[in-house]
Amino acid sequence: MTHEHRIADLLADFPVRVEIPVAWGDMDAMGHVNNVVYFRYFETARLACFAELGLGAIEKSGDVGPILHSASCRFRIPLTYPDTVTVGARIGDVGDDRFVMSYRAVSHRHVAAAADGESLIVTFSYATNSKAPVSDDLRARLLQLRGDAANGGAPTPS
Repeated sequence: MTHEHRIADLLADFPVRVEIPVAWGDMDAMGHVNNVVYFRYFETARLACFAELGLGAIEKSGDVGPILHSASCRFRIPLTYPDTVTVGARIGDVGDDRFVMSYRAVSHRHVAAAADGESLIVTFSYATNSKAPVSDDLRARLLQLRGDAANGGAPTPS
């Protein structure tokens, strides 16, 4: 199995993927990529996922858009320069006014998962400064990206 196939296998459940080079300046005094940088990697994948969903910073209808509620990361292996990571994103649970996104950062150098993360995204009305319901249209796009459309609306197994 080729290097690329092994990386693809590690990201098989992540439909949105971005490739990011590890920069020298991403490393800290301990000689590995600083923990904050992983959250930037996840942010890059999150924005690529938003683009895939046709979601801008603020939805055109009603000034409703996504806002990051919380984020977490499980660090698996340290990254160092030089390397490249492919970061995958996928949609998890979809609620009335929120949805979960999961991430995986895979090191090309190590051909291994470097970190797994998760974030909670809330749909937010910037006009009223409060949570807003996930629109039917957005819910359909989220479920389609998650793969539910292929299963007749049933959640995909995790």
